[in-house]
Amino acid sequence: MRIAAVGLALVAAAISSVRAAEVTFDDTARFLAGMQPSADSPLVALTRDPSWQHHAKFFDGAFAQLEQRQLSKIRSWSDVNLAAPRPTMFYFFSGPDFLYANAFYSKASTYVLGALEPVGAVPDPTKLSRGSVDAALYNVERSLGSILSFSFFITKQMKVDLHSNQVNGTLPILYVFLARSGKTIRNVEMVALDDKGGVHTGNDNPGPNATRGVRITFAGPDGEARTLYYFSTDLSNSGARAAGFLKFCETLGPGNSLLKSASYLLHAGNFSVARDWLLANSATIIQDDSGIPLANYNPRQWRFFPFGRYLGPINEFPGRYQERYAELFVGAQPIDFGVGYRWRMHESNLLLSVKIAGNEAAPAAETASSTEPAPKPARPRRPRPPEPIPPPPGRFFWFR
Repeated sequence: MRIAAVGLALVAAAISSVRAAEVTFDDTARFLAGMQPSADSPLVALTRDPSWQHHAKFFDGAFAQLEQRQLSKIRSWSDVNLAAPRPTMFYFFSGPDFLYANAFYSKASTYVLGALEPVGAVPDPTKLSRGSVDAALYNVERSLGSILSFSFFITKQMKVDLHSNQVNGTLPILYVFLARSGKTIRNVEMVALDDKGGVHTGNDNPGPNATRGVRITFAGPDGEARTLYYFSTDLSNSGARAAGFLKFCETLGPGNSLLKSASYLLHAGNFSVARDWLLANSATIIQDDSGIPLANYNPRQWRFFPFGRYLGPINEFPGRYQERYAELFVGAQPIDFGVGYRWRMHESNLLLSVKIAGNEAAPAAETASSTEPAPKPARPRRPRPPEPIPPPPGRFFWFR
């Protein structure tokens, strides 16, 4: 099924026989994403191997289906409903999910992602030992299996996949998503935050409570430079208070926030610091029901625009049904894509919350009369308990 060891040996010999050009960040990203690197890259030799060609064909098909099924529709939805997005977007509990961050907020100039998963590393593929290239490509495919199929990562599986071999952590996944989103990576730099939110690079000492991360500078087809930050950080109350992550984010806000497949963590009391921070520092919040509970929004400060259909949480998250959420979604506008744990079309819910303030831009969907409070809908009959989503074979059942 995969490449013979002798094939890799021949390729490695071909590379070592000539003085290779430097392997760039962007060429490495394209190689991992199954896309041809630049013509003068030493990685071109590795793309002649059947293993890489199989990898490229697999990703070509998977990402084409995802683009047609979800991403293009999400971008269209955002173009209609987000009239003036802020330059910064925040995505807590994200894992390495730049793919959906970019789909919902394609016009952002700064993306800030934060989750527990480590940053990891991406070595030069030409310097991997024989057989390691094949293993690395397979590991990348495995790591992306659930998000390509269902729109979210499976946390327990991700913990295994992102520690597997020399290509590990969130960084290789970020590389793939950037390349497959049509971005060109210009620079990648490891950074750390001190407990005051200050950014440190190189040999700077950020102190004992350092928050490790990466800063990626990239450009889209328009050539405009943009920045992606990913930080490995504990967003529970104790972690959020000790680290400088939220203080750093505050220097970039207010911004737009995304919460998707967030394990209902913000429903719990031990994540109230992150929850309150998002409510205080977001101009808009796009979320499914696994994000901030509706009861935590002050209705005098927010306007709500529900989309899709609320069926309640899947069976893996009992006790998280929200009566008020169900009421809000009576008569909600439909969406033509699936997202979150209820990833099937016509089963997903999406709530756009817009903070009310004199200088806050309203979404394009808002009308001149929208400043009047919406009438409270009739209390609906509680729906029947939802059917569980059948997990893919061999997968774990704890979701993100």
